[in-house]
Amino acid sequence: MIRRWTGGLRAWPGRLMGLLLSCSLGTVAAGPTGSPGASEVVRMGILGNSPPMSFRNAEGEYSGYSIDMARAVCRELNWHCQWVPTTISAVMDELKQGQVDVAAMSLLSTPERRAQILLARPYYTSISAWVARHGVALDAPGTRVAVVQGSAQARFAQTRSWKAVEVGTHAELAQALAQGRADGLLAPMMSVVGLMAQPPLQGLGLNVQPRREPELTGAASFGISPLRPELKPLIDGALERLERNGVYDKINSRYLPFKVN
Repeated sequence: MIRRWTGGLRAWPGRLMGLLLSCSLGTVAAGPTGSPGASEVVRMGILGNSPPMSFRNAEGEYSGYSIDMARAVCRELNWHCQWVPTTISAVMDELKQGQVDVAAMSLLSTPERRAQILLARPYYTSISAWVARHGVALDAPGTRVAVVQGSAQARFAQTRSWKAVEVGTHAELAQALAQGRADGLLAPMMSVVGLMAQPPLQGLGLNVQPRREPELTGAASFGISPLRPELKPLIDGALERLERNGVYDKINSRYLPFKVN
């Protein structure tokens, strides 16, 4: 099992970096602002094994693009944030039941999510990617496609004539493909970059193809519990200030060799 992200910018394959640089990852529009809270305790649901967005570093500490963005929000609002490890498939129920206050992960704004939870101001634009050995076609009927349970990619797979191979974490996508349990995988491009730097997928001669279907592309946001609606204007305001004062760019350059916000 892949436990830690140990790669830096040097670990990014050249072809994949070029592919990402050619994608239109635009700046998201500004949202409403709010005022900082005071010593608020906020439970942040996070993914523990989804580099470069969220992972444990060599010291065992939570790190990554989404983690650092959430940490910056907590500092901006003077919150004491508690990290609560979870999964994409579980976090919706945890938000609705108030077990976590915020899902500090990149959630696309789907109709199902908008009907159940609140979504914060987007913090980057996400596209998806199909990864497979050369010659394997995503659109062929019966293709075994590895997807993370509860993700936008899993919902998309259910509308196709594929055989979905659902796993619990992004790290398990690489294992399903490397072990031959799936013909390919479908995941957010940012997660694909992290996966391509990991040993199970190195040396397999994989093809990476961006997918721009509306269901797989869009603004990515933190989720907010419907039981804590007062948090949304505070988080939105904090994210807007972080973008204006350059913190966004600092976090971006820490993990990515191109700008996504």
